[in-house]
Amino acid sequence: QVQLVESGGGVVQTGGSLRLSCAASGRTFSQYAMGWFRQAPGKEREFVAGITGGGSTNYADSLKGRFTISRDNAKNTVYLQMNSLKPEDTAAYYCHTVTSTGSAYWGQGTQVTVSS
Repeated sequence: QVQLVESGGGVVQTGGSLRLSCAASGRTFSQYAMGWFRQAPGKEREFVAGITGGGSTNYADSLKGRFTISRDNAKNTVYLQMNSLKPEDTAAYYCHTVTSTGSAYWGQGTQVTVSS
């Protein structure tokens, strides 16, 4: 069983920055690939960024250069640094992982609102 708890969302003006955090339970956190997804009202959930246990990263093409994913295995935490935020970045942001047994877990989400 893995629990994921996101934090760091809020309201920010266009051009501002936020850093989201996702704290994970479990002693084998360092082995898991972790990901961030987002879902805007009326839209499907979409991939934002991912990071492997070894630290390799990948991003949605449209977000490269503005968003950075990182992890601190000592703290069982993955981060999403979001810069130059735009109103279209407004969404609920979710942390996600899939364990070695194939079980998928989602956090409860944290809301990000970018005002114009």
